[in-house]
Amino acid sequence: MAVALVNTFAPPVRLDHAGRSENPVIDARSIAVDFKVEDGMVQAVKDISFQLYRGETIAIVGESGSGKSVTARTVMGLLSKRAVVSPKSTVEYDGQNILKFSERARRKLRGDRISMIFQEPMSSLNPIYTIGSQIVEAIRVHRRTSRRQAEARALELLQQVQIPDPAARLKQYPHQLSGGQRQRVMIAMALANDPDVLIADEPTTALDVTVQAQILNLIRNLQQKLRMAVILITHDLTVVRKFSDYVYVMQHGAMCEHNVTERLFASPQHPYTQHLLGSEPRGQANPLPEGSDIILDAKRVRVSFMLRHGTFFKPDWRELVAVDSLDLTLRRHETLGLVGESGSGKTTFGEALLRLNNATSGEIHFDGQPIHGRSRSQMRPLRSRMQVVFQDPFSSLNPRMTIGQIIEEGLIVNSIGATRNDRIERVRDALVSAGMPGNILSRFPHEFSGGQRQRIAIARAIALEPEFIVLDEPTSALDLSVQAQIIELLRKLQRERGLSYLFISHDLKVVRALCHRVIVMQHGKIMEEGPVNEVLSNPKTAYTERLVKAAFEVA
Repeated sequence: MAVALVNTFAPPVRLDHAGRSENPVIDARSIAVDFKVEDGMVQAVKDISFQLYRGETIAIVGESGSGKSVTARTVMGLLSKRAVVSPKSTVEYDGQNILKFSERARRKLRGDRISMIFQEPMSSLNPIYTIGSQIVEAIRVHRRTSRRQAEARALELLQQVQIPDPAARLKQYPHQLSGGQRQRVMIAMALANDPDVLIADEPTTALDVTVQAQILNLIRNLQQKLRMAVILITHDLTVVRKFSDYVYVMQHGAMCEHNVTERLFASPQHPYTQHLLGSEPRGQANPLPEGSDIILDAKRVRVSFMLRHGTFFKPDWRELVAVDSLDLTLRRHETLGLVGESGSGKTTFGEALLRLNNATSGEIHFDGQPIHGRSRSQMRPLRSRMQVVFQDPFSSLNPRMTIGQIIEEGLIVNSIGATRNDRIERVRDALVSAGMPGNILSRFPHEFSGGQRQRIAIARAIALEPEFIVLDEPTSALDLSVQAQIIELLRKLQRERGLSYLFISHDLKVVRALCHRVIVMQHGKIMEEGPVNEVLSNPKTAYTERLVKAAFEVA
Protein backbone atom coordinates (compact mmCIF):
# COMPACT_ATOMS: atom_id res chain seq x y z
CA MET A 1 0.00 0.00 0.00
CA ALA A 2 2.74 2.46 1.01
CA VAL A 3 4.83 1.63 -2.09
CA ALA A 4 1.87 2.27 -4.41
CA LEU A 5 1.19 5.57 -2.64
CA VAL A 6 4.77 6.78 -3.13
CA ASN A 7 4.82 5.68 -6.80
CA THR A 8 1.57 7.54 -7.44
CA PHE A 9 2.99 10.83 -6.14
CA ALA A 10 6.56 10.32 -7.43
CA PRO A 11 6.74 8.67 -10.86
CA PRO A 12 10.22 8.41 -12.46
CA VAL A 13 9.43 11.14 -15.02
CA ARG A 14 8.38 14.70 -14.13
CA LEU A 15 4.70 15.58 -14.22
CA ASP A 16 5.39 18.48 -16.61
CA HIS A 17 7.56 16.52 -19.07
CA ALA A 18 4.88 16.45 -21.79
CA GLY A 19 5.16 20.22 -22.20
CA ARG A 20 8.96 20.13 -22.66
CA SER A 21 10.42 20.23 -26.18
CA GLU A 22 14.12 19.87 -25.22
CA ASN A 23 15.98 17.09 -23.45
CA PRO A 24 17.01 17.56 -19.80
CA VAL A 25 20.62 18.60 -19.11
CA ILE A 26 20.61 16.10 -16.19
CA ASP A 27 18.40 13.00 -16.33
CA ALA A 28 18.94 10.82 -13.26
CA ARG A 29 17.18 7.47 -13.09
CA SER A 30 16.97 4.80 -10.39
CA ILE A 31 19.73 6.24 -8.19
CA ALA A 32 20.27 3.87 -5.26
CA VAL A 33 23.20 4.20 -2.85
CA ASP A 34 24.11 1.89 0.03
CA PHE A 35 26.83 2.46 2.64
CA LYS A 36 28.93 -0.29 4.20
CA VAL A 37 28.75 -0.09 8.01
CA GLU A 38 29.97 -2.36 10.79
CA ASP A 39 26.82 -4.47 10.93
CA GLY A 40 25.96 -4.63 7.24
CA MET A 41 24.63 -2.13 4.70
CA VAL A 42 22.55 1.02 5.15
CA GLN A 43 20.28 2.18 2.33
CA ALA A 44 20.88 5.93 2.05
CA VAL A 45 19.07 6.50 -1.26
CA LYS A 46 16.40 4.19 -2.70
CA ASP A 47 15.53 4.37 -6.40
CA ILE A 48 15.53 8.17 -6.91
CA SER A 49 14.80 9.70 -10.33
CA PHE A 50 14.76 13.37 -11.32
CA GLN A 51 15.17 15.59 -14.37
CA LEU A 52 16.73 19.04 -14.68
CA TYR A 53 16.36 21.35 -17.69
CA ARG A 54 18.58 24.24 -18.78
CA GLY A 55 17.79 27.62 -17.24
CA GLU A 56 15.60 26.28 -14.42
CA THR A 57 15.90 25.51 -10.71
CA ILE A 58 14.71 22.29 -9.13
CA ALA A 59 14.59 22.01 -5.33
CA ILE A 60 15.23 18.82 -3.37
CA VAL A 61 13.77 19.13 0.12
CA GLY A 62 13.40 16.84 3.13
CA GLU A 63 14.66 16.28 6.65
CA SER A 64 18.36 15.97 7.40
CA GLY A 65 19.43 12.40 6.71
CA SER A 66 16.78 11.94 4.01
CA GLY A 67 19.44 11.42 1.31
CA LYS A 68 19.41 14.85 -0.38
CA SER A 69 23.15 15.47 -0.17
CA VAL A 70 24.02 11.83 -1.02
CA THR A 71 21.94 12.19 -4.19
CA ALA A 72 23.85 15.38 -5.11
CA ARG A 73 27.24 13.79 -4.36
CA THR A 74 26.33 10.83 -6.57
CA VAL A 75 25.88 13.26 -9.48
CA MET A 76 29.22 14.94 -8.63
CA GLY A 77 31.08 11.64 -8.12
CA LEU A 78 32.10 12.63 -4.58
CA LEU A 79 30.85 9.68 -2.54
CA SER A 80 33.08 8.03 0.08
CA LYS A 81 34.73 4.63 -0.43
CA ARG A 82 32.07 3.03 1.76
CA ALA A 83 29.37 3.96 -0.77
CA VAL A 84 28.01 1.39 -3.21
CA VAL A 85 26.02 2.79 -6.16
CA SER A 86 23.52 0.41 -7.74
CA PRO A 87 24.57 -0.79 -11.24
CA LYS A 88 21.05 0.14 -12.44
CA SER A 89 21.63 3.83 -11.57
CA THR A 90 22.19 6.27 -14.43
CA VAL A 91 22.94 10.01 -14.46
CA GLU A 92 22.88 11.39 -17.99
CA TYR A 93 24.55 14.76 -18.60
CA ASP A 94 23.94 16.00 -22.13
CA GLY A 95 23.03 12.44 -23.16
CA GLN A 96 26.06 10.67 -21.60
CA ASN A 97 25.92 8.49 -18.46
CA ILE A 98 28.56 10.17 -16.28
CA LEU A 99 28.46 7.32 -13.72
CA LYS A 100 30.40 5.29 -16.32
CA PHE A 101 33.07 8.02 -16.78
CA SER A 102 36.63 7.47 -15.58
CA GLU A 103 37.78 9.41 -12.51
CA ARG A 104 39.84 11.69 -14.75
CA ALA A 105 36.82 12.51 -16.92
CA ARG A 106 34.71 13.19 -13.80
CA ARG A 107 37.39 15.60 -12.51
CA LYS A 108 37.22 17.55 -15.79
CA LEU A 109 33.48 17.97 -15.33
CA ARG A 110 33.65 18.91 -11.63
CA GLY A 111 34.10 22.61 -11.01
CA ASP A 112 33.84 23.33 -14.72
CA ARG A 113 30.59 22.08 -16.33
CA ILE A 114 29.01 20.80 -13.09
CA SER A 115 29.81 22.74 -9.93
CA MET A 116 28.75 22.46 -6.30
CA ILE A 117 28.37 24.76 -3.34
CA PHE A 118 28.91 22.67 -0.20
CA GLN A 119 26.99 22.89 3.05
CA GLU A 120 29.93 23.59 5.38
CA PRO A 121 32.21 26.34 4.05
CA MET A 122 34.91 26.06 6.75
CA SER A 123 35.57 22.39 6.03
CA SER A 124 35.47 22.99 2.25
CA LEU A 125 38.05 25.81 2.23
CA ASN A 126 41.74 25.00 2.76
CA PRO A 127 42.83 26.73 6.00
CA ILE A 128 46.47 27.19 4.92
CA TYR A 129 45.79 29.09 1.67
CA THR A 130 44.41 32.58 1.19
CA ILE A 131 40.94 33.09 -0.23
CA GLY A 132 42.42 34.60 -3.40
CA SER A 133 44.76 31.70 -4.11
CA GLN A 134 41.91 29.18 -3.72
CA ILE A 135 39.62 31.01 -6.15
CA VAL A 136 42.51 31.48 -8.61
CA GLU A 137 43.24 27.73 -8.44
CA ALA A 138 39.57 26.91 -9.19
CA ILE A 139 39.79 29.09 -12.31
CA ARG A 140 43.20 27.99 -13.62
CA VAL A 141 42.57 24.25 -13.19
CA HIS A 142 39.92 24.48 -15.92
CA ARG A 143 40.91 27.59 -17.92
CA ARG A 144 44.05 28.56 -19.82
CA THR A 145 44.56 31.98 -18.33
CA SER A 146 47.34 33.98 -16.70
CA ARG A 147 47.55 34.40 -12.95
CA ARG A 148 46.87 38.14 -13.32
CA GLN A 149 43.68 37.48 -15.31
CA ALA A 150 42.58 34.84 -12.79
CA GLU A 151 43.16 37.27 -9.90
CA ALA A 152 41.08 39.93 -11.68
CA ARG A 153 38.30 37.34 -12.17
CA ALA A 154 38.53 36.35 -8.47
CA LEU A 155 38.07 40.00 -7.43
CA GLU A 156 35.09 40.33 -9.79
CA LEU A 157 33.50 37.18 -8.30
CA LEU A 158 33.86 38.45 -4.72
CA GLN A 159 32.24 41.73 -5.79
CA GLN A 160 29.39 39.77 -7.39
CA VAL A 161 28.65 37.87 -4.16
CA GLN A 162 28.53 41.13 -2.19
CA ILE A 163 31.49 40.46 0.10
CA PRO A 164 32.65 43.64 1.92
CA ASP A 165 36.12 44.98 1.01
CA PRO A 166 36.77 42.24 -1.59
CA ALA A 167 40.35 43.30 -2.41
CA ALA A 168 41.39 42.82 1.24
CA ARG A 169 39.52 39.48 1.50
CA LEU A 170 41.61 38.00 -1.32
CA LYS A 171 44.68 38.22 0.95
CA GLN A 172 42.95 36.77 4.01
CA TYR A 173 42.58 33.18 5.24
CA PRO A 174 39.27 31.33 5.84
CA HIS A 175 39.46 31.67 9.65
CA GLN A 176 39.55 35.47 9.31
CA LEU A 177 36.08 35.56 7.71
CA SER A 178 32.66 35.10 9.30
CA GLY A 179 30.57 32.01 8.49
CA GLY A 180 28.42 33.96 6.06
CA GLN A 181 31.45 35.47 4.32
CA ARG A 182 33.03 32.01 3.93
CA GLN A 183 29.82 30.77 2.35
CA ARG A 184 29.92 33.64 -0.13
CA VAL A 185 33.51 32.69 -1.03
CA MET A 186 32.32 29.12 -1.73
CA ILE A 187 29.58 30.47 -3.99
CA ALA A 188 32.14 32.63 -5.84
CA MET A 189 34.36 29.56 -6.41
CA ALA A 190 31.43 27.49 -7.67
CA LEU A 191 30.45 30.19 -10.18
CA ALA A 192 34.06 30.85 -11.30
CA ASN A 193 33.83 28.93 -14.60
CA ASP A 194 30.19 29.69 -15.51
CA PRO A 195 29.01 26.06 -15.11
CA ASP A 196 26.08 24.45 -16.97
CA VAL A 197 24.81 22.87 -13.74
CA LEU A 198 25.16 24.31 -10.25
CA ILE A 199 24.34 22.06 -7.30
CA ALA A 200 23.69 24.27 -4.29
CA ASP A 201 23.67 22.23 -1.05
CA GLU A 202 22.16 24.57 1.57
CA PRO A 203 23.85 27.58 -0.12
CA THR A 204 22.29 30.19 2.14
CA THR A 205 22.43 28.29 5.46
CA ALA A 206 25.11 30.60 6.92
CA LEU A 207 23.74 33.79 5.40
CA ASP A 208 21.53 36.39 7.01
CA VAL A 209 18.12 37.00 5.47
CA THR A 210 19.05 40.16 3.54
CA VAL A 211 22.19 38.65 1.94
CA GLN A 212 20.31 35.39 1.31
CA ALA A 213 17.97 37.18 -1.08
CA GLN A 214 20.92 38.93 -2.79
CA ILE A 215 22.79 35.63 -3.31
CA LEU A 216 19.75 33.78 -4.63
CA ASN A 217 18.93 36.68 -6.94
CA LEU A 218 22.57 36.64 -8.11
CA ILE A 219 22.33 32.91 -8.91
CA ARG A 220 19.01 33.51 -10.70
CA ASN A 221 20.46 36.39 -12.76
CA LEU A 222 23.47 34.27 -13.79
CA GLN A 223 21.08 31.44 -14.56
CA GLN A 224 19.10 33.63 -16.95
CA LYS A 225 22.26 35.02 -18.56
CA LEU A 226 24.03 31.66 -19.00
CA ARG A 227 20.99 29.31 -19.11
CA MET A 228 22.55 27.61 -16.09
CA ALA A 229 20.54 24.83 -14.44
CA VAL A 230 20.41 24.76 -10.63
CA ILE A 231 19.72 21.94 -8.17
CA LEU A 232 18.83 23.63 -4.88
CA ILE A 233 19.07 21.45 -1.77
CA THR A 234 17.53 23.26 1.17
CA HIS A 235 15.21 23.06 4.16
CA ASP A 236 14.05 26.68 3.78
CA LEU A 237 10.60 26.42 2.23
CA THR A 238 10.37 30.20 1.78
CA VAL A 239 13.41 30.02 -0.50
CA VAL A 240 12.00 26.97 -2.33
CA ARG A 241 8.71 28.71 -3.00
CA LYS A 242 10.33 31.87 -4.32
CA PHE A 243 13.25 30.51 -6.34
CA SER A 244 12.46 27.00 -7.61
CA ASP A 245 10.45 25.86 -10.63
CA TYR A 246 9.98 22.24 -9.61
CA VAL A 247 10.18 20.50 -6.20
CA TYR A 248 11.21 16.97 -5.18
CA VAL A 249 10.38 15.87 -1.62
CA MET A 250 12.50 13.13 0.01
CA GLN A 251 12.12 11.15 3.23
CA HIS A 252 14.26 8.24 4.53
CA GLY A 253 16.09 7.98 1.19
CA ALA A 254 12.92 7.64 -0.88
CA MET A 255 11.05 10.11 -3.08
CA CYS A 256 7.68 10.95 -1.52
CA GLU A 257 6.32 13.41 -4.04
CA HIS A 258 7.30 15.84 -6.77
CA ASN A 259 5.46 18.51 -8.69
CA VAL A 260 5.65 22.01 -10.14
CA THR A 261 6.38 24.33 -7.19
CA GLU A 262 3.12 26.25 -7.32
CA ARG A 263 1.00 23.09 -7.44
CA LEU A 264 2.95 21.30 -4.71
CA PHE A 265 2.58 24.20 -2.25
CA ALA A 266 -1.09 24.71 -3.16
CA SER A 267 -2.07 21.05 -2.90
CA PRO A 268 0.47 18.68 -1.25
CA GLN A 269 -0.64 15.06 -1.63
CA HIS A 270 1.73 12.93 0.46
CA PRO A 271 1.26 13.05 4.28
CA TYR A 272 4.96 13.83 4.78
CA THR A 273 4.82 16.78 2.35
CA GLN A 274 1.76 18.08 4.20
CA HIS A 275 3.65 17.73 7.50
CA LEU A 276 6.74 19.49 6.08
CA LEU A 277 4.77 22.43 4.68
CA GLY A 278 2.93 22.77 7.99
CA SER A 279 6.16 22.95 10.03
CA GLU A 280 7.36 26.38 11.12
CA PRO A 281 8.89 27.68 14.38
CA ARG A 282 5.99 28.31 16.75
CA GLY A 283 5.32 29.22 20.36
CA GLN A 284 7.29 31.53 22.61
CA ALA A 285 9.95 31.46 25.32
CA ASN A 286 9.30 29.91 28.73
CA PRO A 287 8.06 32.55 31.22
CA LEU A 288 11.03 34.07 33.05
CA PRO A 289 10.86 33.38 36.82
CA GLU A 290 10.48 36.54 38.90
CA GLY A 291 13.63 37.77 40.57
CA SER A 292 16.03 35.76 38.37
CA ASP A 293 19.55 36.82 39.26
CA ILE A 294 22.14 37.89 36.70
CA ILE A 295 24.43 35.09 35.47
CA LEU A 296 26.40 37.10 32.88
CA ASP A 297 27.21 40.81 32.94
CA ALA A 298 29.44 42.46 30.33
CA LYS A 299 30.41 46.13 30.16
CA ARG A 300 32.21 48.06 27.39
CA VAL A 301 33.52 44.90 25.69
CA ARG A 302 35.70 45.78 22.73
CA VAL A 303 37.36 43.35 20.30
CA SER A 304 39.57 44.52 17.45
CA PHE A 305 41.87 42.83 14.94
CA MET A 306 44.75 44.14 12.85
CA LEU A 307 44.19 43.38 9.16
CA ARG A 308 46.96 43.41 6.63
CA HIS A 309 46.54 45.52 3.49
CA GLY A 310 49.12 46.66 0.96
CA THR A 311 51.90 44.47 -0.48
CA PHE A 312 54.21 41.87 1.05
CA PHE A 313 57.16 44.32 1.16
CA LYS A 314 55.06 47.36 2.16
CA PRO A 315 52.37 46.00 4.46
CA ASP A 316 49.71 48.43 5.63
CA TRP A 317 48.11 47.31 8.91
CA ARG A 318 44.65 48.63 9.75
CA GLU A 319 42.50 48.05 12.81
CA LEU A 320 39.13 46.37 12.35
CA VAL A 321 36.83 46.92 15.32
CA ALA A 322 34.61 43.82 15.38
CA VAL A 323 32.90 44.57 18.72
CA ASP A 324 32.68 48.23 19.65
CA SER A 325 32.36 48.73 23.47
CA LEU A 326 29.16 46.70 24.00
CA ASP A 327 27.18 46.01 27.18
CA LEU A 328 25.13 42.87 27.82
CA THR A 329 23.19 41.41 30.75
CA LEU A 330 21.78 37.87 30.89
CA ARG A 331 19.65 36.38 33.69
CA ARG A 332 19.26 32.77 34.78
CA HIS A 333 16.57 30.90 32.77
CA GLU A 334 16.69 33.65 30.13
CA THR A 335 17.31 33.34 26.37
CA LEU A 336 18.84 36.42 24.80
CA GLY A 337 18.87 36.62 21.01
CA LEU A 338 21.80 38.22 19.19
CA VAL A 339 20.90 38.99 15.58
CA GLY A 340 22.38 40.90 12.65
CA GLU A 341 23.91 40.40 9.24
CA SER A 342 26.97 38.17 8.78
CA GLY A 343 30.12 40.05 9.72
CA SER A 344 28.24 42.25 12.22
CA GLY A 345 30.30 40.87 15.13
CA LYS A 346 27.73 38.49 16.67
CA THR A 347 29.98 35.43 16.89
CA THR A 348 33.04 37.47 17.91
CA PHE A 349 31.02 39.02 20.76
CA GLY A 350 29.74 35.60 21.89
CA GLU A 351 33.26 34.14 21.86
CA ALA A 352 34.60 37.13 23.82
CA LEU A 353 31.95 36.53 26.52
CA LEU A 354 33.16 32.91 26.81
CA ARG A 355 36.82 34.07 26.76
CA LEU A 356 37.44 32.06 23.58
CA ASN A 357 39.00 35.19 22.12
CA ASN A 358 40.66 38.05 23.97
CA ALA A 359 38.71 41.27 24.30
CA THR A 360 40.85 44.37 23.75
CA SER A 361 39.12 46.02 26.70
CA GLY A 362 36.01 45.76 28.89
CA GLU A 363 34.74 43.76 31.86
CA ILE A 364 32.96 40.38 31.91
CA HIS A 365 31.43 38.89 35.08
CA PHE A 366 30.07 35.33 35.19
CA ASP A 367 27.93 34.43 38.23
CA GLY A 368 29.38 37.47 40.03
CA GLN A 369 33.03 36.52 39.32
CA PRO A 370 35.23 38.71 37.10
CA ILE A 371 36.60 36.57 34.27
CA HIS A 372 38.01 39.23 31.93
CA GLY A 373 41.47 39.03 33.52
CA ARG A 374 41.69 35.24 33.87
CA SER A 375 44.28 33.16 32.04
CA ARG A 376 43.41 30.06 30.06
CA SER A 377 44.21 27.74 33.00
CA GLN A 378 42.22 29.93 35.40
CA MET A 379 39.19 29.63 33.09
CA ARG A 380 39.35 25.81 33.13
CA PRO A 381 37.16 25.30 36.28
CA LEU A 382 34.38 27.35 34.63
CA ARG A 383 34.42 25.59 31.27
CA SER A 384 31.88 22.90 32.19
CA ARG A 385 29.50 25.65 33.38
CA MET A 386 29.89 27.70 30.16
CA GLN A 387 29.45 25.82 26.90
CA VAL A 388 29.13 26.63 23.21
CA VAL A 389 27.53 25.07 20.14
CA PHE A 390 29.45 26.32 17.10
CA GLN A 391 28.00 27.39 13.77
CA ASP A 392 29.84 24.83 11.65
CA PRO A 393 29.39 21.40 13.29
CA PHE A 394 31.75 19.53 10.96
CA SER A 395 34.82 21.67 11.67
CA SER A 396 34.15 21.55 15.44
CA LEU A 397 33.87 17.74 15.57
CA ASN A 398 37.18 15.83 15.42
CA PRO A 399 36.99 13.68 12.24
CA ARG A 400 39.35 11.04 13.73
CA MET A 401 37.26 10.44 16.85
CA THR A 402 34.02 8.51 17.15
CA ILE A 403 30.86 10.24 18.35
CA GLY A 404 31.20 8.47 21.71
CA GLN A 405 34.80 9.67 22.14
CA ILE A 406 33.93 13.25 21.11
CA ILE A 407 31.19 13.64 23.71
CA GLU A 408 32.95 11.62 26.44
CA GLU A 409 36.13 13.70 26.08
CA GLY A 410 34.49 16.72 27.76
CA LEU A 411 33.28 14.54 30.63
CA ILE A 412 36.80 13.14 31.16
CA VAL A 413 38.49 16.56 31.03
CA ASN A 414 36.02 18.00 33.54
CA SER A 415 35.98 14.89 35.79
CA ILE A 416 32.26 14.26 35.31
CA GLY A 417 31.05 10.68 35.84
CA ALA A 418 32.27 8.21 38.46
CA THR A 419 33.06 5.35 36.04
CA ARG A 420 33.35 4.84 32.30
CA ASN A 421 29.92 3.13 32.26
CA ASP A 422 28.48 6.19 33.99
CA ARG A 423 30.05 8.47 31.39
CA ILE A 424 28.79 6.35 28.47
CA GLU A 425 25.28 6.47 29.96
CA ARG A 426 25.52 10.28 30.17
CA VAL A 427 26.70 10.38 26.52
CA ARG A 428 23.70 8.28 25.43
CA ASP A 429 21.27 10.42 27.46
CA ALA A 430 22.67 13.60 25.85
CA LEU A 431 22.33 12.14 22.34
CA VAL A 432 18.75 11.03 22.95
CA SER A 433 17.93 14.47 24.44
CA ALA A 434 19.27 16.08 21.25
CA GLY A 435 17.09 13.88 19.05
CA MET A 436 19.74 11.32 18.02
CA PRO A 437 19.73 7.55 18.68
CA GLY A 438 21.92 6.33 21.55
CA ASN A 439 23.52 3.55 19.46
CA ILE A 440 25.77 5.71 17.24
CA LEU A 441 28.76 5.91 19.61
CA SER A 442 31.11 4.00 17.30
CA ARG A 443 30.35 6.05 14.17
CA PHE A 444 32.36 9.03 12.84
CA PRO A 445 31.20 12.62 12.07
CA HIS A 446 31.49 12.25 8.27
CA GLU A 447 28.87 9.48 8.36
CA PHE A 448 26.13 11.95 9.33
CA SER A 449 24.23 14.67 7.50
CA GLY A 450 24.79 18.36 8.34
CA GLY A 451 21.67 18.49 10.50
CA GLN A 452 22.59 15.32 12.37
CA ARG A 453 26.09 16.69 13.08
CA GLN A 454 24.49 19.84 14.52
CA ARG A 455 22.44 17.75 16.93
CA ILE A 456 25.60 15.84 17.94
CA ALA A 457 27.26 19.21 18.70
CA ILE A 458 24.28 20.17 20.90
CA ALA A 459 24.53 16.79 22.67
CA ARG A 460 28.23 17.41 23.39
CA ALA A 461 27.38 20.75 25.03
CA ILE A 462 24.48 19.55 27.20
CA ALA A 463 26.36 16.40 28.34
CA LEU A 464 28.43 18.61 30.67
CA GLU A 465 25.26 19.96 32.34
CA PRO A 466 26.23 23.63 31.92
CA GLU A 467 24.44 26.69 33.31
CA PHE A 468 25.11 28.97 30.32
CA ILE A 469 25.32 28.03 26.63
CA VAL A 470 26.25 30.20 23.66
CA LEU A 471 24.31 28.79 20.70
CA ASP A 472 25.90 30.04 17.48
CA GLU A 473 23.40 29.39 14.66
CA PRO A 474 22.38 26.01 16.21
CA THR A 475 19.38 25.54 13.91
CA SER A 476 20.92 26.87 10.68
CA ALA A 477 21.73 23.38 9.34
CA LEU A 478 18.40 21.87 10.39
CA ASP A 479 15.23 21.40 8.37
CA LEU A 480 12.00 22.97 9.61
CA SER A 481 10.53 19.90 11.31
CA VAL A 482 13.79 19.22 13.20
CA GLN A 483 14.14 22.96 14.02
CA ALA A 484 10.85 22.69 15.89
CA GLN A 485 12.17 19.68 17.84
CA ILE A 486 15.41 21.50 18.75
CA ILE A 487 13.49 24.61 19.88
CA GLU A 488 11.29 22.43 22.07
CA LEU A 489 14.39 20.59 23.35
CA LEU A 490 16.09 23.89 24.28
CA ARG A 491 12.92 25.07 26.06
CA LYS A 492 12.66 21.74 27.93
CA LEU A 493 16.34 21.82 29.00
CA GLN A 494 15.89 25.40 30.15
CA ARG A 495 12.83 24.47 32.24
CA GLU A 496 14.45 21.40 33.80
CA ARG A 497 18.02 22.67 34.31
CA GLY A 498 17.57 26.45 34.63
CA LEU A 499 19.82 27.07 31.62
CA SER A 500 20.61 30.50 30.23
CA TYR A 501 21.19 30.89 26.50
CA LEU A 502 22.86 33.47 24.31
CA PHE A 503 21.23 32.58 20.99
CA ILE A 504 23.16 33.92 17.97
CA SER A 505 21.13 33.65 14.79
CA HIS A 506 20.03 35.27 11.55
CA ASP A 507 16.74 33.29 11.57
CA LEU A 508 14.30 35.74 13.13
CA LYS A 509 11.46 33.20 13.07
CA VAL A 510 13.43 30.95 15.44
CA VAL A 511 14.48 33.97 17.56
CA ARG A 512 10.84 34.98 17.96
CA ALA A 513 9.89 31.44 19.07
CA LEU A 514 12.75 30.95 21.54
CA CYS A 515 14.04 34.25 22.96
CA HIS A 516 12.88 36.57 25.74
CA ARG A 517 14.92 39.58 24.61
CA VAL A 518 16.84 40.40 21.45
CA ILE A 519 19.87 42.55 20.61
CA VAL A 520 20.28 43.73 17.01
CA MET A 521 23.89 44.27 15.87
CA GLN A 522 25.44 45.99 12.85
CA HIS A 523 29.14 46.73 12.21
CA GLY A 524 30.08 45.81 15.79
CA LYS A 525 27.52 48.14 17.42
CA ILE A 526 24.15 47.55 19.09
CA MET A 527 21.43 49.15 16.96
CA GLU A 528 18.45 48.16 19.07
CA GLU A 529 17.52 45.91 21.99
CA GLY A 530 14.43 45.00 23.99
CA PRO A 531 11.74 42.31 24.47
CA VAL A 532 11.63 40.09 21.37
CA ASN A 533 7.99 40.74 20.44
CA GLU A 534 8.40 44.48 20.82
CA VAL A 535 11.56 44.71 18.68
CA LEU A 536 10.27 42.41 15.93
CA SER A 537 6.77 43.93 15.85
CA ASN A 538 7.75 47.60 16.12
CA PRO A 539 11.37 48.05 15.02
CA LYS A 540 12.78 51.47 15.90
CA THR A 541 15.61 51.58 13.34
CA ALA A 542 15.59 51.24 9.55
CA TYR A 543 18.19 48.45 9.78
CA THR A 544 16.02 46.31 12.11
CA GLU A 545 13.00 47.01 9.93
CA ARG A 546 14.91 45.74 6.89
CA LEU A 547 15.90 42.53 8.71
CA VAL A 548 12.33 41.91 9.89
CA LYS A 549 10.91 42.56 6.43
CA ALA A 550 13.38 40.16 4.78
CA ALA A 551 12.60 37.44 7.37
CA PHE A 552 8.80 37.62 7.55
CA GLU A 553 7.49 39.28 4.41
CA VAL A 554 9.25 37.32 1.64
CA ALA A 555 6.53 35.65 -0.39
